[in-house]
Amino acid sequence: MNLGLYIHIPFCKQKCLYCDFPSYSHLESLYESYIDALCREITGQGVLFSSYQVDTIYIGGGTPSVLPAALLLKVIGALNKSFTITSDAEISMEANPGTVNHDMLTALRSHGVNRISFGVQSFSDTLLQEVGRIHTGDDGIHAVRTAQQAGFSNVNIDLMYGLPVQTLKDFQKSLRLAYELAIPHISVYGLKVEEETPFANRLASGKLILPSEEEEEAMYDETVEYLTLSGYQRYEISNYALPGFSCRHNLKYWNYSSYLGIGAAAHSFINGERLANTRDVRTYLKRVNSGQSPVEVKEIPDEPVQMAEFCFLGLRTAAGISNDTFYRFFGKSLQQMFGKPLASLEAKGLICMENQSVKLTPLGMKYGNSVFQAFLP
Repeated sequence: MNLGLYIHIPFCKQKCLYCDFPSYSHLESLYESYIDALCREITGQGVLFSSYQVDTIYIGGGTPSVLPAALLLKVIGALNKSFTITSDAEISMEANPGTVNHDMLTALRSHGVNRISFGVQSFSDTLLQEVGRIHTGDDGIHAVRTAQQAGFSNVNIDLMYGLPVQTLKDFQKSLRLAYELAIPHISVYGLKVEEETPFANRLASGKLILPSEEEEEAMYDETVEYLTLSGYQRYEISNYALPGFSCRHNLKYWNYSSYLGIGAAAHSFINGERLANTRDVRTYLKRVNSGQSPVEVKEIPDEPVQMAEFCFLGLRTAAGISNDTFYRFFGKSLQQMFGKPLASLEAKGLICMENQSVKLTPLGMKYGNSVFQAFLP
């Protein structure tokens, strides 16, 4: 059986103004003790999952690259020692411009990391300052080129649209720079103002000025048109890749495959059961170091919820969902369970049904949330 691993590094140099992820700044004093506990959890989980073949690993955060290279290599060493990792495994790591250099990237590449993902967000210095990023546009360009020089052929960057004071022209420039840098994978996300973030407070007080809906939609349309014409395949709502460069680990999430999360705030999905580790770093350290499980939440969703999850996760992908796969999981057909919502969505032009499969149309990709709600119990 194959398994994906997610390793969470919950540290950042500075928290971005839009971010509600479980990440924390100014905890440098905990770096070494956290990695020691993380490696301890890796060892224990390796025993429990010894029958699995690990074919994807994703080291995310936070910002893993704020750690010294020696600590990152310690994590990779523990993974290699504790799990059976396939020879062709995809091993990804997130990084931010301004936190990497040639020596670090070369060391990571030589120890098996073969995919690097940079949180660039924009190449505009003004926009980067607006959202609380610590790097400049030139830092983003330099990070990509340094990774390529260090031997990374599989590079992703994240870009964002709908940012404060952002114009269509700003966004077009970032897209074109990404293309000119010969980056094989580009993830593009629209800004969502999450609760309990600095942006949410600014929005509530009228101090956050965002692009209009029309301007944001123009940026979305530009993404789809420009990247498609540039040879990228849209294989998931927010992800575009040149042939052969789709992120295999993220596809596990969308295809309802098993993955194991390790570290504070890490989530797992194993044989239909969902688990979540404690988000608090110090609680995580205390539990792991005392031999207790860091798992804080365990649940097996009831069948209607599982069916809904299967559908709206799978529909995020260009491949969509197939009736055969749905039947294999649940012993029922898509038409039997969702005949009415499927017919309604098809009539609205949001999905298409062909060859026993259901896929989002281009219109459905744009308004995916409206589609996904139709499957909720």
